[in-house]
Amino acid sequence: MEKLTILLVGSGGREHALAWKIAQSPLCGRLVAAPGNPGIEAVAELRGVKVTDADGLVALAQEIGADLVVVGPESALEVGLADKLASVGIPCFGGSQRAAQLETSKAFTKDFCQRHGLPTAAYGVFEDAASAGAFLDTLEAPFVIKADGLAAGKGVVIAATREEADAAVVDMLGGRFGSAGARVVIEEFMHGEEASLFAISDGKTAVLFGAAQDHKRAYDGDKGPNTGGMGTYSPPPVLTKALIDQAWRELIVPTVEGMAAEGNPYVGVLYAGLMLTPAGPKLVEYNARFGDPECQTLMLRLESDIVPILLAAAKGELASAEPPQWRDEAAICVVLAAEGYPDAPKTGGRIQGADADFGDGVVVFHAGTTREFEGRLVASGGRVLNVCALGETLSEAREAAYGALEHVSLEGGFYRRDIGWRALSQPS
Repeated sequence: MEKLTILLVGSGGREHALAWKIAQSPLCGRLVAAPGNPGIEAVAELRGVKVTDADGLVALAQEIGADLVVVGPESALEVGLADKLASVGIPCFGGSQRAAQLETSKAFTKDFCQRHGLPTAAYGVFEDAASAGAFLDTLEAPFVIKADGLAAGKGVVIAATREEADAAVVDMLGGRFGSAGARVVIEEFMHGEEASLFAISDGKTAVLFGAAQDHKRAYDGDKGPNTGGMGTYSPPPVLTKALIDQAWRELIVPTVEGMAAEGNPYVGVLYAGLMLTPAGPKLVEYNARFGDPECQTLMLRLESDIVPILLAAAKGELASAEPPQWRDEAAICVVLAAEGYPDAPKTGGRIQGADADFGDGVVVFHAGTTREFEGRLVASGGRVLNVCALGETLSEAREAAYGALEHVSLEGGFYRRDIGWRALSQPS
């Protein structure tokens, strides 16, 4: 196969991890990222096109003669980038606008689950506080309140009391998340441990693409507000082969088949957030892209060349592609976040040590960084760096990541010191 020109869309830690892995492929001749970040710039050309500028990204893909476009963030899918690329004949790894509703509308996904009998929590969808309150009357605390649309991983409230639930409903419907909160989804609370399962689909065929376990709360001990994710590890011991097989059979396969049957074939990453309940795995939510920071650990553990997998999915040829192969090692990712994250992250804090060589198995991905005058690296987002490591065991990977973090600094920054605690606290 001739070398490919690849356009990667996005600018965060997930995209840096994808760029890092794509650039290692013998098939990658030219890698362009839009808009990218200072870390991605080490392996790709950067172009200043926003992820929500679908027309600009299509024009860029045409300009560079892209053989493949890889979409990182869900916001690009929401504006129909994949559809516009399809209209000009450019293969895209990422879902159509309609298929991406599995992430961009929680109400769409819950209704889809109901139509196809997929295991998930009981729910209701509401546009006014009165009807939401009537539904809350039928549930017991705690309550799960979600903004229907995209809210950067922060549009979920687990309310311990009815008063908190009512306040969350009013807050969301009142505009806290803009149009994303014009409708709210209220769910029964599911008891169990959460884990993430990944599949890659070409609209007809799906292949398993690893698993991970995230840490959503901002502070140690799972305290503080929900975030986009403060760290993750892979593989999660709690997600056994039996549970993966069950989730595959009861969720992934019927979702791919159901989306195709409804005329919205799903192409790209299907990321299932699972609650491992006493009754088996149930769907918490679907995401239409690689998780962030789950992607970082998957890229470290992926032994296969990623480009043939992405291209086969984009071209509808996954059935004939080689299945992904994985390293035996465990991987961990620790997020270094800016002061005030997630509510009001402080940007501009100086970063030091991120470009150091920490040895084999340790990689620092840039998530929210920019370079100022004289090349000084500063924070430009809430989640700033992802310090990741491989190890023979999760304990070894964790030690390597935290060891590297001792040499990386961000003015006012913070990170959780207990990533991996669930797996490491389990009896061996």
